[in-house]
Amino acid sequence: MDRAIEKKKGIRPKHIYIGIAVVLFLLLLYKAFFGSNISTYRVEADKITIEDVQKGIFHDYITVTGNVEPIATIYLDAREGGRVEEKVIEEGELVKKDDVILRLSNPDLSLSILNSEAQLAEKSNFLRNTMVTMEQEKLQIKRELLNLEFEIKRKKRAFEQNEVLYADELISKEEYLMSEEDYEFVLRSYELYMERQRQDSIYRSIQVKQMEDNLANMALNLKLVRQRQNQLNVKAPIDGQLTILDAELGQSVPKGGRLGQIHVLTSFKVLAQIDEHYIDKIKIGLTAILERQGQEYQLKIRKVLPDVRNGRFDVEMVFVGENPENMRTGQTYYTRLQLGNPKESLLLPRGSFFQETGGQWIFVVSEDGKFAEKREIKIGSQNPKYYELIEGLTPGEKVITSGYDMFGDNERLVLN
Repeated sequence: MDRAIEKKKGIRPKHIYIGIAVVLFLLLLYKAFFGSNISTYRVEADKITIEDVQKGIFHDYITVTGNVEPIATIYLDAREGGRVEEKVIEEGELVKKDDVILRLSNPDLSLSILNSEAQLAEKSNFLRNTMVTMEQEKLQIKRELLNLEFEIKRKKRAFEQNEVLYADELISKEEYLMSEEDYEFVLRSYELYMERQRQDSIYRSIQVKQMEDNLANMALNLKLVRQRQNQLNVKAPIDGQLTILDAELGQSVPKGGRLGQIHVLTSFKVLAQIDEHYIDKIKIGLTAILERQGQEYQLKIRKVLPDVRNGRFDVEMVFVGENPENMRTGQTYYTRLQLGNPKESLLLPRGSFFQETGGQWIFVVSEDGKFAEKREIKIGSQNPKYYELIEGLTPGEKVITSGYDMFGDNERLVLN
C-alpha cells in the first residue's frame, strides 16, 4: 500500500539561486531604464575657454585682405615704329598729359613725307595750269560769240535790205536767197557756240571739282603723314606716374610695341580675394569698410571677376567719397565686407569647437559650473567674431568654445 511523502519545509538551495537571479534581473532592468549610460570625461576648467551666449546686433560681414592698386593703368604703346633717340622722362616720375616721354626717329617716314609733298606740289601746279587753259578756252569762245553777234547784225541788215530790193525787183532772186541763207547760217552758228559754251562750262566744272578733290585728298594724306611724324614723339596720354618704361637708346621699336605703363593716381582701388564659399553672396554694389590710422573709409564692389582659382575669386572695390592720405600702390589692408543688413540675434562667440562639430552641437556648461553636456544647435551666418545662433541655446547660457579634440566621443564633461 502506497504511502504519501511529505514535502520538506524551509529554504532550500534552489530557492537561493532563484532569489539571486530575480535580484540580478531587477538590477538590470533598473539600470536599463533608470540608470545613466552617459560617457564622462574629466577636464580642468582652466584649460578650456568658456563663453556666454548673448543677445545683440549681428553684423553679417567677412574680413578680406585687399591690395591697393591705382584706379586705372594706361599702357604706353608705340603708335609709330622707329629708333629710340632720347629718353626725356625716366621710370617713377610723374607725368602730365602730352608730356614727351620718348623721341623716336624714322628715316623712311621722313622720305614718305617728302614724296607726299612733291606729289602735292605737282598736282597743285597741274591744277593751276589746267584752270589757266580752261580760262583761255572760255575767253576764246566768248570772242567767237562776240564775232558771231556782229556777223548776225551785218547778215540781218543785208538780208533785210535785199528783201526790200527783191520786192522792187532790183536784185535777182539768187542774190536775195544767198543773203537769207547767210543770215540763217550765222544764226545757227551762234546757237552752236552757245551750246558749246554750256557744255564746256559743265565739263570744266566737273573736271575742276575732280581735281580739287584729288588735291584735297593729297593734302589730307600729307597731313596724316605729318601726324605720323609727330607720333614719333611718344607722349603721355594722361596725368599719372610712369611706372614702367621698357626702352633704351638705340633700340628699334616696332609699330604698336609695348613701351611701358602709366598709373592713374587720382584715386585707388582695392583688389581682394574671397573664399569661393561666399561666391553666391558677393555681388556688385556691396559695401566694405577699410580702417586706416583709426579712421574708417567706405568702399563698394565695382567688379566681380568670374574666375575661381585655388578656391578663391577676386573682387575689385573702389572708394566712396574720401580716399586715405599717403596711400601707395601695393599696400595691404584688411576690409570688412558687408554681406547683409545688421539684425538682432543670439550671438555665439567664435571658437575652434566649430572645426570638430561643424556647428551641429556644442558643450553647454551647467548653472553650477561643475559639468557640461552635449546639445544640438543650429547656426546661421557668421562673421569674424560671432556665429548667428538660430536655435538650441538661450541668452546667458555658457558654452565651451575651445577645441574638442581631447574630449573624444564623451557626451559629458566634469569640470575640475
